[in-house]
Amino acid sequence: MKHSVMLTIASLLSILFFTFHLADDIGRGMEPGKLTNLTAVPIFVFWLYGTLVLGERRSGLIIMLLGSILGLGVLVLHMRGAGLVGGRIANANSGRIFFWVWTLIALGVTATFSGILSAHGLWGLRRRQSR
Repeated sequence: MKHSVMLTIASLLSILFFTFHLADDIGRGMEPGKLTNLTAVPIFVFWLYGTLVLGERRSGLIIMLLGSILGLGVLVLHMRGAGLVGGRIANANSGRIFFWVWTLIALGVTATFSGILSAHGLWGLRRRQSR
């Protein structure tokens, strides 16, 4: 499979898992369902634009790399105690906890993969320009 196609798919999956996870955080009461959460919308739109419109350009690769770092940061924050380890999971005994944890792990995997592919793409652009 072509490198750019894999990167686009991984980045789109990261956006999807991130939105699922944020929605579940709000639904569980871990994040307040206030207007401040709407700041995520332009961030996701910017990330989506970088993925779909600017995907093969340097700016698109940088946007996807930053989105990947943001997605991986969610996993790190929750594992450091802001949720999963810290005991702040609302209704921890419910069946929905599996989905919450699964989206967190899936986001971490896809964000890491798209980060690697973005960095690889940026490195390839740099090498091509130096020739």
